[in-house]
Amino acid sequence: MAINNILFLGHSSAILEATNAQGPYHIAIDPWLDGNPLCPPQFSNPDRLDLIVLTHGHSDHAGDAVRLAKQYGSKVIATWELANLLIAQGVPESHVVPMNKGGTLKIDGFSVSLTHAMHSNSFGTDSGPQYAGEACGVVVDDGERSIYHSGDTALFGDMVLIGERFKPEIALLCIGDRFTMGPKDAASAVALIKPKVCIPIHHSTFPDLTGTPEQFTAECATTCADETLVQILAPGARYEIS
Repeated sequence: MAINNILFLGHSSAILEATNAQGPYHIAIDPWLDGNPLCPPQFSNPDRLDLIVLTHGHSDHAGDAVRLAKQYGSKVIATWELANLLIAQGVPESHVVPMNKGGTLKIDGFSVSLTHAMHSNSFGTDSGPQYAGEACGVVVDDGERSIYHSGDTALFGDMVLIGERFKPEIALLCIGDRFTMGPKDAASAVALIKPKVCIPIHHSTFPDLTGTPEQFTAECATTCADETLVQILAPGARYEIS
């Protein structure tokens, strides 16, 4: 098993392009593609999606999950409450894999862990927003390296435990401010987690998201310049894992 590339599709949407014993395997984290103003149109319908992992139910993270799960027959990992809301929206129950924060499971050769995050959480339905449990972060491990996706979160001190427990080689961290960490707090998160590479996410999508990758890079230069490479990806760009 190996994760070969990270395909960034704007906002918080990322696809881990991997291989397992059966061949190509793609893991999508918060794949908001259709309706995402930053997602290049050619990626609204990827070649394949084997597994979808959701950090929380807000529309800019999970709003496309039902469509994609049905279209690709993907398995979907989500916290218990969100998993049941997805089933109610028509995702086959046999494809939904409920978890909760603190848990780790093996699926198709990879390990997926849900970590703490500090954020609100709901999921939109025809009858209005529904409580969707607690928001989380995600760690995916291929046996050689782990990749951490923060989801939406504020800075919290126990991020140091994520670094110690999972030792993520690559971290995708929200930086947009107002609704999540801004650049300064995100740089502090990098100092706690200590990844080799950090990819800033959850920025530039809407005017309210004022934190920029350039601000984040400058903040990191004063807190963790010798430890972590900041890798800014344009939507549709890949980070190749060597």
